[in-house]
Amino acid sequence: MSGVELISAGQPASHAARGRHPLLAATLRAVGTMVLVLALVTALWVIGLWAFDVSSYVGKGPLDVVDILFVDEDAPALRAEIAGLLGRTLLDAGIGFVAGMAAAIVLAAVVVRFRAAESAIMPVALILQTVPLIALAPMLILLVGRGYTIVALMSAIVVLFPALVNIALGLRSVSPQMRDLVLVYGGSPMTVLRKVGFPSALPALFASVRIAVPGSMTGALLAEWLATGKGVGYAVVSAAARSQIGKVWALVVVITLVSLLLYLIAQLVEAAVLSRFGRPDRA
Repeated sequence: MSGVELISAGQPASHAARGRHPLLAATLRAVGTMVLVLALVTALWVIGLWAFDVSSYVGKGPLDVVDILFVDEDAPALRAEIAGLLGRTLLDAGIGFVAGMAAAIVLAAVVVRFRAAESAIMPVALILQTVPLIALAPMLILLVGRGYTIVALMSAIVVLFPALVNIALGLRSVSPQMRDLVLVYGGSPMTVLRKVGFPSALPALFASVRIAVPGSMTGALLAEWLATGKGVGYAVVSAAARSQIGKVWALVVVITLVSLLLYLIAQLVEAAVLSRFGRPDRA
């Protein structure tokens, strides 16, 4: 066996050995950060209620929420109700996430491939980002109705601009040498984008995903409040109007924990994919 073959044969094992440790470190770092965030938020929650002397009727602490969800006699019924509402909100957020990320990826590719398109696409995306959704909602409802389309639109608007900017910057990170190499070997500009641009943009793409996860949840909650009248977004407003303060706190805590869990999952997927491509997560 030649020296070249020996080196080639040894590469997969050594690469796997190198890949496992960064992946484990990134996983532990992501989980540890999430635990630290939860501890910090809980501490600020308790301190805030104490510092502002909030009435126990209005302000519920962590132990109060635990009682509401697991100890009170109507806790099982409340958990079942929240589970149904949460399922609807996750579906709405998933629709918005997919719509927003798909639009951002396609538009970023167009912006990078055709520079003239940037002056037409970016101002529109910026306008959608800066105009409050509560102002856009009535017009959007008149245009598309109150079904899943309005959920996809409103969630996608929240997700679109930051994802578009990040992904476009990632696609433009291709070095001139790599671009010239592909072109010299007969590749087209689209080949450069597909074979070099998107792999180079993986860190930016996953950064966009981490931003889009809570963004899509926010968009879904707004759409449910302003348009569909379903899910956690509408339930929070409805419970507040009925002075069901405990239910409001329970809903807010549950949706917050679910959002943090989804963000953690996005981090873990990012670490696994970047490790697979030999680009350990440095976030």
